Amino acid sequence: MSIEVYAHELKAALHQYPNFPTKGILYEDFLPIFRSPDLFQKLIDAFKMHLQETFSESKIDYIIGLESRGFLFGPSIALALGVGFVPVRKAGKLPGELVRSVYQKEYGTDVFEMQREAIAANSNVVIIDDIIATGGSAAAAGDLVRQVGANVLEYDFVMELDFLKGREKLGAPLFTLLNAQKEALKH
Repeated sequence: MSIEVYAHELKAALHQYPNFPTKGILYEDFLPIFRSPDLFQKLIDAFKMHLQETFSESKIDYIIGLESRGFLFGPSIALALGVGFVPVRKAGKLPGELVRSVYQKEYGTDVFEMQREAIAANSNVVIIDDIIATGGSAAAAGDLVRQVGANVLEYDFVMELDFLKGREKLGAPLFTLLNAQKEALKH
């Protein structure tokens, strides 16, 4: 099967919730994918196919998953590729020596942290999360990777909210598995 066929099947499984969490937002819930082992496997296989095709000449050392939805499928993709998985957590959740990055959210700021020793310098990583919206959290994760001297090969997402232009904040290529939302809901 192709990535496009898998993407079509996965997109059909999403549940949409208009005006959640606030008016004007069309929330696309991808959690139903995880209720079906067949669909979950297709999600993993689609990312695996993309990454193997895209980086056939480059070695991926780690998949980085962002708290919290990147934890749902990031480790499975890492396992399927035979590479390590490293979590990026919100502040105060990890022990040891950490690198930190502050990022802007819709209402204020937040902090991401990663254990300094989790990734060796010059490693090649792919950052994975469910959705890219404004790009703040993904850019912060990229900052953490650069702080330890590693390389971001690509940012991978299940979906993208194009109208928020988050990809413009990222300094590496971006892959989105499912069709993106081009605009917000009309009020």
